[in-house]
Amino acid sequence: MTLLNDLRTRRRRLGVAAACTGLLAALLTTVPAAATPDPGDGPAVEQRVSQGARAEAAAAIVEGEIPGQDEIVHSDNIEHLVNIPKEALPGTNSDLAFQGKYAFSGNYDGFRIFDISKPKSPKTVAQVLCPGSQNDISVSGDLLFLSTDSSRSDSSCNSTTQPVTEKSSWEGMKVFDISDKANPKYVAAVETACGSHTHTLVPERKNVYVYVSSYSPNAAYPDCQPPHDGISVIKVPRKTPEKAAIVSFPVLFPGEGPDGGGNPGSPTNPGVSKTTGCHDITVLPSKDLAAGACMGDGILFSIKDPEHPKVIDQVQDNVNFAFWHSATFNQKANKVVFTDELGGGGAATCNAATGPDKGADGIYDIVGKGDKRKLVFRGYYKIPRHQADTENCVAHNGSLIPVKGKDIMVQAWYQGGVSVWDFTDSSKPKEIAYFERGPLDTQVMKTGGAWSAYYYNGYIYSNDIAKGFDVLKLNDRRTDPAKRIHLPELNVQTQPDYFD
Repeated sequence: MTLLNDLRTRRRRLGVAAACTGLLAALLTTVPAAATPDPGDGPAVEQRVSQGARAEAAAAIVEGEIPGQDEIVHSDNIEHLVNIPKEALPGTNSDLAFQGKYAFSGNYDGFRIFDISKPKSPKTVAQVLCPGSQNDISVSGDLLFLSTDSSRSDSSCNSTTQPVTEKSSWEGMKVFDISDKANPKYVAAVETACGSHTHTLVPERKNVYVYVSSYSPNAAYPDCQPPHDGISVIKVPRKTPEKAAIVSFPVLFPGEGPDGGGNPGSPTNPGVSKTTGCHDITVLPSKDLAAGACMGDGILFSIKDPEHPKVIDQVQDNVNFAFWHSATFNQKANKVVFTDELGGGGAATCNAATGPDKGADGIYDIVGKGDKRKLVFRGYYKIPRHQADTENCVAHNGSLIPVKGKDIMVQAWYQGGVSVWDFTDSSKPKEIAYFERGPLDTQVMKTGGAWSAYYYNGYIYSNDIAKGFDVLKLNDRRTDPAKRIHLPELNVQTQPDYFD
């Protein structure tokens, strides 16, 4: 086990070693100039790294500066309860959702349902084969929603890959009936422009609205034409989900010409993704607010009218952000944490070469009232433990830990592991706990690590891309009050009011 008081030593020694051996220059060559989306529909491609980087990783393991291959380390205040490896679904593990005693695990090959009534020994309830990356997942009542962002031959769970240039190809949203958790039933499909990379639920009593995030249009794609500067809004009647349909396509980045509005990206802003849609949206229904992470832009918008969301403010960071990936509100709705997915989740960006600001979280305060609210930058947060150059690592999916009067969240960092950090002071965030594994490989870059890490009813659940489903227990006086908060359901991108 690595203790918290070892963190400064580990960071300093790795930084000095990198500078002394010339690794800094080698690492700079491995970080892409611009970000790419999350891993695509298929196995991750292994990437060779330099001989110097391999030697440095091996030396760092021997000297105890980083954990050994697949070795687990964590802070004193985190306990690793269990890991459940993949079984019938061998693809990339993706997002998580929760309902009652169940956890729902997305996978590029489908989804898996766990009974987590005993967190130390989760039991598999169902495994559903339904290929189509990235199978972003959420639940509401008796319905389960699954995103398909890869070109398929049709909307069925028996579909095969098919070129996106073919008009008959399908991408979009799938809806399942999960009233019987052991036997989910596929009940509806809605095709959406450019597919569905992620989605966000705005649940109401009779209907569920689904905000579909997708991007990267191309004139050669019949169902994904530029400029595509908006999101698809789907209305799903709870009693008749087979009638699910698109009800609007609000344009969030209006602009003239074929490229529309939003960040123009390179070459105007080198190394920054051009905005051609949104990657992820988080809604806070109790405040009628939403925050969008939209490639080259971060936005704040009102969802008082869920079918017609309205942009309130728009910000860019053309110095340190490459790809605006996701967003998290604090409970008071006066802050938003945006993540930057530098390298698309497939690069080593948690190292001395990249530094503390690139590939980090950006913390923004929300100032003002009503439609005049503004996003004001306050600071960056990045894990304080440098990783090997064979470890893909960057800020990814996380959730609040509900502690009244404090802003604390848990977050996944791919092979950087799981980090618990406090941003009560927006300009001085600090890590208070962590869990991580050593590199999957010390010779080549293999995609792995924690995709999502969420706090639900007293425990942290993490979906590891390669290793499976992890359950962690956090024991810390700063976070212990959260153990009293129990939710009937949690989709992290539909943030609850924990203290209502």
